[in-house]
Amino acid sequence: MKRLFEADEIRGAVEQLGQQVAREYSEKSLTVLGVLTGSIILLADLVRAVDRPLTMGLIRASSYRGETTRPDNLTISDDVLPELEGRDVLLVDDILDTGRTLEALLERVERENPASLRSAVLLWKQGRQEVDLEPDFFCFRVPDVFVVGYGLDYNGEFRQLPFLAALEEQDL
Repeated sequence: MKRLFEADEIRGAVEQLGQQVAREYSEKSLTVLGVLTGSIILLADLVRAVDRPLTMGLIRASSYRGETTRPDNLTISDDVLPELEGRDVLLVDDILDTGRTLEALLERVERENPASLRSAVLLWKQGRQEVDLEPDFFCFRVPDVFVVGYGLDYNGEFRQLPFLAALEEQDL
């Protein structure tokens, strides 16, 4: 695999993102809503970098299954969704790829009547977007490669890597 971002680069970008989020939501009742399972490491590091009170919640979305590197049908599970009505919500996901997952999640969360709803992603993949959607916050832009590490996986593996890497053909 080819390394794209090392652990210290990721840490710096997430800390900077946390400071930006803290400034943007300085006087608001912020709920940070993480998308399982890919954003779990980002979510943990990000909320520690946001120096202000907040609540956290989770929602599950899955479009990759098994050894596929292309998205399939999207499944959203919201059984652990916290109370969002009237709150300012920041939806945190690992990657903006085609945009279909983030678009569907934003539509689902909007039905909970939050005061505001914005999105943050670790990675914004270039050249794959199928919907007209931009994240409100992001850490890195990446080319159209399959990325693993720092929460992102291939067939359930590689999430634990402290760096981000592009899988090469021989890795698949």
